[in-house]
Amino acid sequence: MNDFEQRLNDAIKRGKNVAAGKAAAAQAAALTEEQFRRLHTKYRLELCEHIERCMAKLPDHFPGFKVENVVSDRGWGTAVVRDDVALSAGGRGTVYSRCEITVRPYSSAHVIDVAARGTIRNKEVFQRGQYQLLNEAQIQVLAEQIDLWILEYAELYAARV
Repeated sequence: MNDFEQRLNDAIKRGKNVAAGKAAAAQAAALTEEQFRRLHTKYRLELCEHIERCMAKLPDHFPGFKVENVVSDRGWGTAVVRDDVALSAGGRGTVYSRCEITVRPYSSAHVIDVAARGTIRNKEVFQRGQYQLLNEAQIQVLAEQIDLWILEYAELYAARV
């Protein structure tokens, strides 16, 4: 009985050592909060440059749009904006068109989150969002999604003007 008791204690110690080793390995592999923040900043800067580069091409095809940098509590990014005069039987007024794509601020959810909104002639035509976990993020996939949103807006705008 004494021999069994000793082997049982040894087995429990080995199990605890394995668990402690796994926990230490997981902790070493996990990113710290500061590393997540730095990663978010890096990805945000890359995506914001991509957004600005692509959005700046819209005014070349649709004169009258102005490019604006967006920095707000909703995030960082770029918008193209246009105000037009609309004539109708009741008089005249203005219509507003805007496409805005932003990278949302860092959050404790540890994601890179991109949002897009499109308005044409005072009507919202789309609102989109895409996110990826920071430690699994594929920036090229997000950049391709941004491209698709800009192309979608251009197509919708061309169809309504």
